[in-house]
Amino acid sequence: MLVALALATAYPNLPDISELADYRPKLPLRVFTADGVLIGEFGEERRNLTTIAEIPKVMKDAVLAIEDARFYEHSGVDYVGVVRAGLANVAQARSQGASTITMQVARNVYLTFDKTFTRKIYEILLTFKLEHLLTKDQILEIYMNQIFLGNRAYGFAAAAETYFGKPLQEVTIAEAAMLAGLPKAPSAYNPISNPRRARIRQLHIIDRMLANDFITEEQAAAARIEPLRLRAQQDKSKVHAEHVAEMARQLMFAQYGEDLYSRGLNVYTTILAEDQTAAYRALRLGIMDFERRQVYRGPERFVELPADKAQADQLIDDVLVEHPDNDDLLAAVVLEADAQRVLVVRQDAQTLEIKGEGLRPVQSGLASKAAPNKKIRRGAVVRIYQLPNGSWTITQKPEVEGAFVSLDPRTGALRSLVGGFDFDSNKFNNVTQAWRQPGSSFKPFIYSAALEVGVTSATVVNDAPLFFTAEQTGGQAWEPKNYDATFDGPMSVRRALARSKNMVSIRVLQTVGPQAAQDWVARFGFEPERHPPYLTMALGAGSVTPMQLATGYSVFANGGYRVNPWLITRVSDQKGKTLLEVTPPEIGEGVRAIDARNAFVMSTLLQEITRSGTAARAQGTLKRPDLYGKTGTTNDSMDAWFAGFQPTVTAVAWMGYSNPRKLGDRETGGGLSLPIWINYMAHVLKGVPVQEVSPTEGVVSSGGEWFYEEYARGGGISSLGLEDPAARPEGAASAPASSEERRGILDLFRN
Repeated sequence: MLVALALATAYPNLPDISELADYRPKLPLRVFTADGVLIGEFGEERRNLTTIAEIPKVMKDAVLAIEDARFYEHSGVDYVGVVRAGLANVAQARSQGASTITMQVARNVYLTFDKTFTRKIYEILLTFKLEHLLTKDQILEIYMNQIFLGNRAYGFAAAAETYFGKPLQEVTIAEAAMLAGLPKAPSAYNPISNPRRARIRQLHIIDRMLANDFITEEQAAAARIEPLRLRAQQDKSKVHAEHVAEMARQLMFAQYGEDLYSRGLNVYTTILAEDQTAAYRALRLGIMDFERRQVYRGPERFVELPADKAQADQLIDDVLVEHPDNDDLLAAVVLEADAQRVLVVRQDAQTLEIKGEGLRPVQSGLASKAAPNKKIRRGAVVRIYQLPNGSWTITQKPEVEGAFVSLDPRTGALRSLVGGFDFDSNKFNNVTQAWRQPGSSFKPFIYSAALEVGVTSATVVNDAPLFFTAEQTGGQAWEPKNYDATFDGPMSVRRALARSKNMVSIRVLQTVGPQAAQDWVARFGFEPERHPPYLTMALGAGSVTPMQLATGYSVFANGGYRVNPWLITRVSDQKGKTLLEVTPPEIGEGVRAIDARNAFVMSTLLQEITRSGTAARAQGTLKRPDLYGKTGTTNDSMDAWFAGFQPTVTAVAWMGYSNPRKLGDRETGGGLSLPIWINYMAHVLKGVPVQEVSPTEGVVSSGGEWFYEEYARGGGISSLGLEDPAARPEGAASAPASSEERRGILDLFRN
């Protein structure tokens, strides 16, 4: 009578469950590449809604075997189990786990997990309502999608991706049994963090599947011995595009607000998975090559390893959990170390012996007089890295940062973007947020302006010293120099740009005029206020982002058109209905930035750089002539650049410290960033036919040079600075520079 009274009192207070007939759980925002590879998920609950028809039988059988083998036979409540659970609650003992799947759905969707008599009454009543309103398949579908399974995964489809990196439809009996063990205690039976306990429960579930005739004895035997390849241990196929996914999230948040994280939107980007992986690998390889030349800063941590092997192994496992791998930069603990040999152990108990060249980057840490905090010894936590030749080396997490971006210059569609070495440790996007001095990579835009005032690729310019007096600068004398501190006298514009001669660039800018040059560079997408109209602009003393530089070089690549980079192609809802579709922008005269003939002549100059100039390694390595670009190294080697293109792809690589400091006396854009660009281009140009830039109307060839038609027979400027080998900047012999220009020169060169 008391139970009946409680039921009658509670029933009117039950929540409305009619919405479950059209089950719509919270679904995260999912971001994909153009070819459908998932690169990011955003939301409190990582879930992939899967219909009951799409859930494989093996997964349903594994769940039913351990959770509710009589699910399709009972009416929602196991009465014997309820009595046992009630008695256990009265005795303050632990419940015996009698909840059916329907009861778990009621609890997970509507109730708390408090183990009270009142909550149990509500759970039973909700169970009856669910069984009356929904079919068994509908209830099971809700359960399979709603249940929390650890690692932010809700539902078995998300869990299959999280733990095994595969679609739910592809799981084996052994994998299904492992996943089915998670609902009871997602943390305790997590196969990644608690493999031993997870294994025990998996075997128990396989036995239950056999006992319920869901599998045969032969299938059970095979499942028991099947090795599992967990996502944390397996292939390196993940596409690292974290900065891209974050950019897409920000763009979508501006449109949808907080609802974005529960609507189940799918966002498709212009990024190509293979291109993105090539960019990511190329940048990391370039940064790690640089890091091997840096002073060793010491191990990340030291632990005292006990003599007892079992205790030592446990401590090593615990330490390496706190120092996870950084993709291909692996964590290890030193077991033995001397000047010739270091023995390290990984989390999976794999030991590696490193010697010879593999110890070169850490020789200072192996020296007998090494400081205690830098000494590599037993118990030191170090980083190891596998070189392209397959050998291992001890290294360290890099302090230097980098960026890489590529786009299609014909449309502006982004093909790859890597905003830094490691998104987890530094979410700052260097491609779009880092304002850095471009150095010599900015010179082509000054030369482009010069073509419009009569300078030609054959114009002879004097590579001779220039000098600004203290009176001119208003503070201290400034004497700009070439990178190699030498002067080669008269040379053509083509040769000067190929060899990145600073004196020639300054004289060319004097001819154009700093104000006119500032106006001109705005055509390429640069912000004029970040490039003050002083002669220092000739050496790239302003500020750009890698994205801006890629946009600027694309103008040369596509024949003179300004194309804005874009990322999102399509947005659909959880059912695949298209909500937004973006078509590539049309390129026409309305977006023309410079004349086609200017773009062509500049392309021939940039091609010379990759053939015989500071980037000759490009054509020499890739063995093709349709490569165009310019190296860039800023004052004191604080930034290293290479920006260039092939007519189907523009790409920019940058390297530098987040807080600008010297990269090294001998570090240049050609030595640091060009190899990154080459490695990327080697992948994306594989199988792409050679496609050199074609001459346009308004240019003629004479003596191996291309001229504007009106300058072909003696027009234009034939020479600059030849009247005085020690010529001074314009105005040096007359009135001093204005106070504004003096301040500008001082500000831009004080660093």
